[in-house]
Amino acid sequence: MTTNRKLKFIIDALFLALILAMAYVVLRYLLPLLMPFVLAFIIAYLLRKPIRFLSKALHLWPWLTAVLLVALFYGVVGLGITFFGVRIVASVTSLVQRIPSLYTVYLLPAVNQVIAWLEEILSGVDPLVLSALEELQNQLIQLLGQLVSSLSVWLTALVSGMAASLPGALIRVLFMVISTFFIAIDYEKIVGFFLRLFRGRTRVVLLQIKTYVVGTLLVCIRSYLLIMCITFAELAVGLRIIGVERSTLVAFLIAVFDILPVLGTGGIMVPWVVLSALSGDMPRAAALLVLYLIITVIRNIIEPKIVGQQIGLHPVLTLMSMFVGTHFFGVVGLFGLPILLSLLRYLNETGAISLYPVVEQDTKNHAPSPANSDAAGDS
Repeated sequence: MTTNRKLKFIIDALFLALILAMAYVVLRYLLPLLMPFVLAFIIAYLLRKPIRFLSKALHLWPWLTAVLLVALFYGVVGLGITFFGVRIVASVTSLVQRIPSLYTVYLLPAVNQVIAWLEEILSGVDPLVLSALEELQNQLIQLLGQLVSSLSVWLTALVSGMAASLPGALIRVLFMVISTFFIAIDYEKIVGFFLRLFRGRTRVVLLQIKTYVVGTLLVCIRSYLLIMCITFAELAVGLRIIGVERSTLVAFLIAVFDILPVLGTGGIMVPWVVLSALSGDMPRAAALLVLYLIITVIRNIIEPKIVGQQIGLHPVLTLMSMFVGTHFFGVVGLFGLPILLSLLRYLNETGAISLYPVVEQDTKNHAPSPANSDAAGDS
Protein backbone atom coordinates (compact mmCIF):
# COMPACT_ATOMS: atom_id res chain seq x y z
CA MET A 1 0.00 0.00 0.00
CA THR A 2 1.48 3.34 -1.09
CA THR A 3 1.77 6.35 1.20
CA ASN A 4 -1.03 8.20 -0.60
CA ARG A 5 -3.40 5.25 -0.26
CA LYS A 6 -2.54 4.90 3.42
CA LEU A 7 -3.15 8.59 3.95
CA LYS A 8 -6.46 8.40 2.09
CA PHE A 9 -7.50 5.38 4.17
CA ILE A 10 -6.66 7.19 7.41
CA ILE A 11 -8.59 10.29 6.33
CA ASP A 12 -11.63 8.20 5.31
CA ALA A 13 -11.50 6.28 8.60
CA LEU A 14 -11.28 9.49 10.62
CA PHE A 15 -14.14 10.98 8.61
CA LEU A 16 -16.28 7.90 9.25
CA ALA A 17 -15.40 7.98 12.96
CA LEU A 18 -16.34 11.67 13.07
CA ILE A 19 -19.70 10.96 11.42
CA LEU A 20 -20.43 8.12 13.83
CA ALA A 21 -19.41 10.25 16.83
CA MET A 22 -21.63 13.12 15.67
CA ALA A 23 -24.51 10.72 15.07
CA TYR A 24 -24.05 9.27 18.57
CA VAL A 25 -24.07 12.71 20.21
CA VAL A 26 -27.10 13.83 18.20
CA LEU A 27 -29.15 10.67 18.81
CA ARG A 28 -28.09 10.22 22.43
CA TYR A 29 -28.19 13.76 23.79
CA LEU A 30 -29.33 16.41 21.31
CA LEU A 31 -32.31 14.66 19.73
CA PRO A 32 -34.17 13.87 23.01
CA LEU A 33 -33.68 17.48 24.09
CA LEU A 34 -34.99 18.90 20.80
CA MET A 35 -37.61 16.19 20.19
CA PRO A 36 -40.66 18.53 20.59
CA PHE A 37 -39.26 20.86 17.92
CA VAL A 38 -38.16 18.00 15.64
CA LEU A 39 -41.67 16.50 15.79
CA ALA A 40 -43.15 19.95 15.19
CA PHE A 41 -41.01 20.37 12.06
CA ILE A 42 -41.94 16.89 10.78
CA ILE A 43 -45.66 17.61 11.27
CA ALA A 44 -45.32 20.98 9.54
CA TYR A 45 -43.44 19.27 6.69
CA LEU A 46 -46.22 16.71 6.26
CA LEU A 47 -48.88 19.42 6.27
CA ARG A 48 -47.13 21.81 3.88
CA LYS A 49 -48.66 20.37 0.67
CA PRO A 50 -52.25 20.30 2.03
CA ILE A 51 -51.71 23.87 3.22
CA ARG A 52 -50.61 24.97 -0.25
CA PHE A 53 -53.47 23.13 -1.95
CA LEU A 54 -56.24 24.39 0.34
CA SER A 55 -54.84 27.91 0.35
CA LYS A 56 -55.07 28.05 -3.45
CA ALA A 57 -58.35 26.14 -3.72
CA LEU A 58 -60.19 28.15 -1.05
CA HIS A 59 -58.40 31.46 -1.75
CA LEU A 60 -57.32 31.78 1.89
CA TRP A 61 -54.21 33.35 3.32
CA PRO A 62 -51.51 30.68 3.71
CA TRP A 63 -51.01 31.53 7.38
CA LEU A 64 -54.73 31.11 8.07
CA THR A 65 -54.82 27.77 6.24
CA ALA A 66 -51.78 26.64 8.22
CA VAL A 67 -53.40 27.59 11.54
CA LEU A 68 -56.65 25.81 10.67
CA LEU A 69 -54.97 22.62 9.44
CA VAL A 70 -52.59 22.39 12.39
CA ALA A 71 -55.50 22.95 14.80
CA LEU A 72 -57.53 20.26 13.00
CA PHE A 73 -54.58 17.85 13.07
CA TYR A 74 -53.95 18.24 16.78
CA GLY A 75 -57.67 18.13 17.51
CA VAL A 76 -58.04 14.74 15.83
CA VAL A 77 -54.84 13.38 17.40
CA GLY A 78 -55.83 14.71 20.82
CA LEU A 79 -59.26 13.09 20.66
CA GLY A 80 -57.72 9.77 19.62
CA ILE A 81 -55.11 9.84 22.39
CA THR A 82 -57.74 10.82 24.95
CA PHE A 83 -60.10 8.05 23.85
CA PHE A 84 -57.51 5.28 23.86
CA GLY A 85 -55.62 6.69 26.85
CA VAL A 86 -58.70 6.63 29.05
CA ARG A 87 -59.42 3.04 28.01
CA ILE A 88 -55.83 1.93 28.66
CA VAL A 89 -55.72 3.59 32.09
CA ALA A 90 -59.10 2.06 32.97
CA SER A 91 -57.91 -1.39 31.85
CA VAL A 92 -54.67 -1.15 33.85
CA THR A 93 -56.55 0.08 36.92
CA SER A 94 -59.06 -2.75 36.61
CA LEU A 95 -56.22 -5.27 36.23
CA VAL A 96 -54.47 -3.96 39.35
CA GLN A 97 -57.71 -4.25 41.31
CA ARG A 98 -58.41 -7.77 40.00
CA ILE A 99 -54.96 -9.26 40.65
CA PRO A 100 -55.70 -10.28 44.29
CA SER A 101 -59.01 -11.86 43.28
CA LEU A 102 -57.36 -13.68 40.36
CA TYR A 103 -54.85 -15.11 42.80
CA THR A 104 -57.51 -16.14 45.33
CA VAL A 105 -60.16 -17.42 42.92
CA TYR A 106 -58.07 -19.04 40.17
CA LEU A 107 -54.38 -19.41 40.89
CA LEU A 108 -54.45 -20.70 44.49
CA PRO A 109 -57.18 -23.33 43.84
CA ALA A 110 -55.30 -24.49 40.73
CA VAL A 111 -52.10 -25.02 42.73
CA ASN A 112 -53.98 -26.87 45.47
CA GLN A 113 -55.74 -29.03 42.88
CA VAL A 114 -52.46 -30.01 41.22
CA ILE A 115 -50.84 -30.85 44.57
CA ALA A 116 -53.91 -32.89 45.62
CA TRP A 117 -53.77 -34.77 42.32
CA LEU A 118 -50.09 -35.56 42.89
CA GLU A 119 -50.77 -36.67 46.47
CA GLU A 120 -53.53 -38.99 45.24
CA ILE A 121 -51.21 -40.57 42.68
CA LEU A 122 -48.36 -40.92 45.16
CA SER A 123 -50.52 -41.95 48.13
CA GLY A 124 -48.96 -45.40 48.28
CA VAL A 125 -45.32 -44.26 48.31
CA ASP A 126 -43.01 -43.19 51.10
CA PRO A 127 -44.56 -40.65 53.53
CA LEU A 128 -41.42 -38.57 53.11
CA VAL A 129 -42.48 -37.88 49.51
CA LEU A 130 -45.88 -36.65 50.69
CA SER A 131 -44.16 -34.46 53.26
CA ALA A 132 -41.95 -33.03 50.52
CA LEU A 133 -45.05 -32.33 48.41
CA GLU A 134 -46.66 -30.45 51.28
CA GLU A 135 -43.49 -28.41 51.73
CA LEU A 136 -43.43 -27.74 47.99
CA GLN A 137 -47.07 -26.64 48.13
CA ASN A 138 -46.36 -24.17 50.93
CA GLN A 139 -43.34 -22.77 49.11
CA LEU A 140 -45.28 -22.42 45.85
CA ILE A 141 -48.14 -20.61 47.57
CA GLN A 142 -45.69 -18.30 49.31
CA LEU A 143 -43.79 -17.64 46.07
CA LEU A 144 -46.97 -16.96 44.09
CA GLY A 145 -48.18 -14.61 46.79
CA GLN A 146 -44.92 -12.69 46.59
CA LEU A 147 -45.14 -12.57 42.79
CA VAL A 148 -48.70 -11.26 42.86
CA SER A 149 -47.75 -8.67 45.47
CA SER A 150 -44.70 -7.60 43.45
CA LEU A 151 -46.80 -7.37 40.27
CA SER A 152 -49.38 -5.19 42.02
CA VAL A 153 -46.66 -2.93 43.41
CA TRP A 154 -44.97 -2.69 39.99
CA LEU A 155 -48.19 -1.80 38.18
CA THR A 156 -49.08 0.74 40.85
CA ALA A 157 -45.60 2.28 40.59
CA LEU A 158 -45.92 2.34 36.80
CA VAL A 159 -49.22 4.22 36.93
CA SER A 160 -47.84 6.56 39.61
CA GLY A 161 -44.70 7.20 37.54
CA MET A 162 -46.77 7.99 34.47
CA ALA A 163 -48.90 10.38 36.52
CA ALA A 164 -45.78 12.03 37.96
CA SER A 165 -44.25 12.51 34.50
CA LEU A 166 -47.48 13.91 33.08
CA PRO A 167 -46.73 17.61 33.84
CA GLY A 168 -43.36 17.42 32.07
CA ALA A 169 -44.93 15.60 29.12
CA LEU A 170 -47.67 18.22 28.88
CA ILE A 171 -45.06 20.99 28.79
CA ARG A 172 -43.24 19.22 25.93
CA VAL A 173 -46.51 18.73 24.07
CA LEU A 174 -47.37 22.40 24.57
CA PHE A 175 -44.02 23.50 23.12
CA MET A 176 -44.50 21.07 20.22
CA VAL A 177 -47.98 22.38 19.40
CA ILE A 178 -46.94 26.04 19.57
CA SER A 179 -43.81 25.34 17.49
CA THR A 180 -45.88 23.53 14.87
CA PHE A 181 -48.07 26.60 14.37
CA PHE A 182 -45.07 28.91 13.90
CA ILE A 183 -43.15 26.49 11.67
CA ALA A 184 -46.20 25.73 9.48
CA ILE A 185 -46.88 29.45 9.01
CA ASP A 186 -43.27 30.31 8.06
CA TYR A 187 -42.12 26.95 6.69
CA GLU A 188 -40.73 28.35 3.43
CA LYS A 189 -38.84 31.13 5.21
CA ILE A 190 -37.33 28.77 7.78
CA VAL A 191 -36.18 26.23 5.19
CA GLY A 192 -34.88 28.98 2.92
CA PHE A 193 -32.89 30.51 5.79
CA PHE A 194 -31.12 27.24 6.59
CA LEU A 195 -30.43 26.52 2.92
CA ARG A 196 -28.82 29.96 2.50
CA LEU A 197 -26.32 29.02 5.21
CA PHE A 198 -24.77 26.49 2.83
CA ARG A 199 -23.29 27.03 -0.61
CA GLY A 200 -22.25 24.96 -3.59
CA ARG A 201 -21.59 21.26 -3.11
CA THR A 202 -22.54 21.28 0.58
CA ARG A 203 -26.01 22.53 -0.29
CA VAL A 204 -26.40 19.90 -3.01
CA VAL A 205 -25.38 17.12 -0.60
CA LEU A 206 -27.82 18.39 2.05
CA LEU A 207 -30.65 18.35 -0.48
CA GLN A 208 -29.63 14.81 -1.47
CA ILE A 209 -29.68 13.78 2.19
CA LYS A 210 -33.12 15.34 2.69
CA THR A 211 -34.55 13.62 -0.39
CA TYR A 212 -33.03 10.26 0.50
CA VAL A 213 -34.05 10.34 4.18
CA VAL A 214 -37.64 11.23 3.30
CA GLY A 215 -37.74 8.46 0.70
CA THR A 216 -36.19 6.00 3.15
CA LEU A 217 -38.78 6.86 5.79
CA LEU A 218 -41.52 6.23 3.23
CA VAL A 219 -40.14 2.81 2.28
CA CYS A 220 -39.66 1.96 5.98
CA ILE A 221 -43.32 2.75 6.57
CA ARG A 222 -44.20 0.56 3.58
CA SER A 223 -41.99 -2.24 4.94
CA TYR A 224 -43.60 -2.21 8.37
CA LEU A 225 -47.07 -2.09 6.83
CA LEU A 226 -46.12 -5.27 4.95
CA ILE A 227 -44.86 -6.85 8.19
CA MET A 228 -48.08 -5.80 9.91
CA CYS A 229 -50.14 -7.47 7.16
CA ILE A 230 -48.13 -10.69 7.51
CA THR A 231 -48.59 -10.61 11.29
CA PHE A 232 -52.32 -9.99 10.83
CA ALA A 233 -52.64 -13.00 8.51
CA GLU A 234 -50.79 -15.25 10.98
CA LEU A 235 -52.91 -14.04 13.89
CA ALA A 236 -56.18 -14.35 11.99
CA VAL A 237 -55.47 -17.95 11.00
CA GLY A 238 -54.08 -18.91 14.40
CA LEU A 239 -56.87 -17.34 16.45
CA ARG A 240 -59.51 -18.90 14.19
CA ILE A 241 -57.93 -22.34 14.73
CA ILE A 242 -57.84 -21.75 18.49
CA GLY A 243 -61.52 -20.78 18.41
CA VAL A 244 -61.34 -17.15 19.52
CA GLU A 245 -64.52 -15.18 18.86
CA ARG A 246 -64.19 -12.30 16.38
CA SER A 247 -60.75 -13.60 15.51
CA THR A 248 -60.34 -11.26 12.52
CA LEU A 249 -61.05 -8.13 14.57
CA VAL A 250 -58.82 -9.29 17.43
CA ALA A 251 -56.03 -10.14 14.97
CA PHE A 252 -56.29 -6.69 13.39
CA LEU A 253 -56.10 -4.90 16.75
CA ILE A 254 -53.07 -6.96 17.83
CA ALA A 255 -51.36 -6.38 14.46
CA VAL A 256 -51.85 -2.62 14.83
CA PHE A 257 -50.47 -2.82 18.38
CA ASP A 258 -47.52 -4.77 16.95
CA ILE A 259 -46.27 -1.56 15.30
CA LEU A 260 -45.11 -0.36 18.74
CA PRO A 261 -41.46 -1.46 18.90
CA VAL A 262 -41.23 -1.69 22.69
CA LEU A 263 -44.43 -3.65 23.36
CA GLY A 264 -45.33 -5.33 20.09
CA THR A 265 -47.43 -8.47 19.89
CA GLY A 266 -46.19 -9.60 23.29
CA GLY A 267 -47.83 -6.61 24.93
CA ILE A 268 -51.19 -8.30 24.32
CA MET A 269 -50.38 -11.97 23.78
CA VAL A 270 -48.32 -12.51 26.96
CA PRO A 271 -50.96 -11.06 29.34
CA TRP A 272 -53.60 -13.03 27.43
CA VAL A 273 -51.62 -16.25 27.97
CA VAL A 274 -51.19 -15.47 31.68
CA LEU A 275 -54.86 -14.62 32.20
CA SER A 276 -55.96 -17.76 30.35
CA ALA A 277 -53.68 -19.87 32.54
CA LEU A 278 -54.90 -18.16 35.72
CA SER A 279 -58.51 -18.78 34.73
CA GLY A 280 -57.77 -22.51 34.37
CA ASP A 281 -58.02 -22.67 30.56
CA MET A 282 -54.62 -24.29 30.06
CA PRO A 283 -55.24 -25.59 26.49
CA ARG A 284 -56.03 -22.08 25.26
CA ALA A 285 -53.06 -20.64 27.18
CA ALA A 286 -50.74 -23.20 25.58
CA ALA A 287 -52.18 -22.57 22.10
CA LEU A 288 -51.82 -18.79 22.48
CA LEU A 289 -48.25 -19.22 23.71
CA VAL A 290 -47.34 -21.39 20.71
CA LEU A 291 -48.96 -18.86 18.35
CA TYR A 292 -47.03 -16.01 19.98
CA LEU A 293 -43.73 -17.88 19.67
CA ILE A 294 -44.38 -18.65 15.99
CA ILE A 295 -45.22 -15.01 15.23
CA THR A 296 -42.16 -13.77 17.12
CA VAL A 297 -39.79 -16.15 15.32
CA ILE A 298 -41.22 -15.34 11.88
CA ARG A 299 -41.09 -11.58 12.55
CA ASN A 300 -37.47 -11.75 13.71
CA ILE A 301 -36.63 -13.56 10.47
CA ILE A 302 -38.55 -11.43 7.98
CA GLU A 303 -38.12 -7.98 9.57
CA PRO A 304 -34.40 -7.49 8.82
CA LYS A 305 -34.80 -9.07 5.38
CA ILE A 306 -37.77 -6.91 4.31
CA VAL A 307 -36.46 -3.68 5.81
CA GLY A 308 -32.94 -4.39 4.56
CA GLN A 309 -34.12 -4.98 0.99
CA GLN A 310 -36.14 -1.77 1.01
CA ILE A 311 -33.29 0.43 2.28
CA GLY A 312 -30.50 -1.38 0.41
CA LEU A 313 -28.75 -3.08 3.35
CA HIS A 314 -27.85 -6.72 3.87
CA PRO A 315 -30.23 -8.45 6.35
CA VAL A 316 -27.33 -9.20 8.74
CA LEU A 317 -26.23 -5.56 8.72
CA THR A 318 -29.84 -4.45 9.16
CA LEU A 319 -30.34 -6.80 12.11
CA MET A 320 -27.05 -5.72 13.68
CA SER A 321 -27.84 -2.01 13.29
CA MET A 322 -31.33 -2.50 14.76
CA PHE A 323 -29.87 -4.34 17.76
CA VAL A 324 -27.07 -1.83 18.38
CA GLY A 325 -29.38 1.13 17.77
CA THR A 326 -31.94 -0.18 20.24
CA HIS A 327 -29.23 -0.87 22.83
CA PHE A 328 -27.75 2.62 22.70
CA PHE A 329 -30.67 4.84 21.65
CA GLY A 330 -33.85 2.89 22.37
CA VAL A 331 -36.76 3.22 19.95
CA VAL A 332 -35.08 6.04 18.01
CA GLY A 333 -32.03 3.88 17.36
CA LEU A 334 -34.17 0.96 16.20
CA PHE A 335 -35.13 2.96 13.12
CA GLY A 336 -32.47 5.68 13.09
CA LEU A 337 -29.29 3.60 12.85
CA PRO A 338 -30.41 1.47 9.84
CA ILE A 339 -31.51 4.65 8.07
CA LEU A 340 -28.16 6.30 8.88
CA LEU A 341 -26.21 3.34 7.47
CA SER A 342 -28.42 3.32 4.39
CA LEU A 343 -27.78 7.05 3.95
CA LEU A 344 -24.01 6.55 4.22
CA ARG A 345 -24.20 3.77 1.62
CA TYR A 346 -26.18 6.01 -0.73
CA LEU A 347 -23.82 8.98 -0.34
CA ASN A 348 -20.83 6.70 -0.91
CA GLU A 349 -22.32 5.16 -4.06
CA THR A 350 -23.28 8.55 -5.49
CA GLY A 351 -19.79 9.91 -4.84
CA ALA A 352 -20.84 12.54 -2.31
CA ILE A 353 -18.48 10.92 0.21
CA SER A 354 -15.85 8.20 -0.07
CA LEU A 355 -15.90 5.65 2.74
CA TYR A 356 -15.16 2.42 0.86
CA PRO A 357 -14.63 1.37 -2.77
CA VAL A 358 -17.86 0.78 -4.65
CA VAL A 359 -18.07 -2.51 -6.53
CA GLU A 360 -20.35 -2.39 -9.57
CA GLN A 361 -21.80 -5.83 -8.79
CA ASP A 362 -22.84 -4.65 -5.30
CA THR A 363 -24.76 -1.71 -6.69
CA LYS A 364 -26.63 -4.04 -9.02
CA ASN A 365 -27.57 -6.39 -6.21
CA HIS A 366 -28.82 -3.62 -3.97
CA ALA A 367 -32.40 -2.52 -4.03
CA PRO A 368 -33.05 0.80 -5.79
CA SER A 369 -32.46 3.74 -3.52
CA PRO A 370 -35.52 5.30 -1.93
CA ALA A 371 -34.46 8.64 -3.28
CA ASN A 372 -35.09 7.36 -6.78
CA SER A 373 -38.00 5.02 -6.12
CA ASP A 374 -40.10 7.45 -4.08
CA ALA A 375 -40.60 11.06 -4.91
CA ALA A 376 -39.96 13.00 -1.75
CA GLY A 377 -41.32 16.31 -2.93
CA ASP A 378 -39.70 19.72 -2.95
CA SER A 379 -38.50 21.55 0.13
